[in-house]
Amino acid sequence: MTAATIPAAFIGHGSPMNTLESNRYTAAWRALGRSLPRPRAILCISAHWLINGTAITAMPRPRVIHDFYGFPRQLFEFDYPAPGAPDVAEEVAEVVKPAFVGLDHDSWGLDHGTWSVLAHVFPKADIPVLQLSLHGGQDFDYHLDLGSRLAPLMRRGVFIVASGNVVHNLRRIDFRRPELAYDWGERFDAEVKRIMTTEPQRLPEVAKHPDFAPSVPTPEHFLPLLYLAGICQAAGEPAKTFVEGRTMGSISMTSYVTQDAVTARETGGEGAASLPDPAAVPPEDTNT
Repeated sequence: MTAATIPAAFIGHGSPMNTLESNRYTAAWRALGRSLPRPRAILCISAHWLINGTAITAMPRPRVIHDFYGFPRQLFEFDYPAPGAPDVAEEVAEVVKPAFVGLDHDSWGLDHGTWSVLAHVFPKADIPVLQLSLHGGQDFDYHLDLGSRLAPLMRRGVFIVASGNVVHNLRRIDFRRPELAYDWGERFDAEVKRIMTTEPQRLPEVAKHPDFAPSVPTPEHFLPLLYLAGICQAAGEPAKTFVEGRTMGSISMTSYVTQDAVTARETGGEGAASLPDPAAVPPEDTNT
């Protein structure tokens, strides 16, 4: 029997505390999970595995990594015991050729960029999960192209979910703006939305946008979106948003799916989870 074709997504994950909270963003993530056919595996591209190479987790039982600082004990105790899928890892390495993806049998696992969103999208943790690293030494075009090479996996029942944030500047966090953004973040988020919903293959061009520097001071949270843009390029159609918003001034929670996804209409509700007390732990030291 052929696996169902699964839509792909980019989720703005924000604070790791979203794992434990119920708000309008986590409600949208849960609604997305309920709308999807059951995948045979999940492939996550997380902002938090940035290395000098492209690799995929290929162990049968990936460890759960709590890669952050200053958060409550309950978050450090959170577990997402999903199995791995070494056979799917080999399939991923094959489908992207001649691009190279190495098999990671013992180095990484599932970091909070993956499990903080999957805790809501597929809360039972009973579907095999793999993580693909971000190659920090490559340009935007490399990531866009690799995303397009992953697209055939959707027809093989693999749910591809990229996890990051369009706007992510922890040094500019403003706790007085729990649901607002700086003007530059609003403008950049709007420009990215325009491109993603019209011509996603042009996403690398936003590096020339005048608000790119404050919105993307480091690339790791933006890079996952390029994978969804590449998937859209391969499909010949744009993405659509399924939840939008900003938090703490300098983080965008805007999330996208491919056009064939069925998503619930966005409704009001609580804003995104916050970060630890900045007097105790500066936001840029939390590794969120």
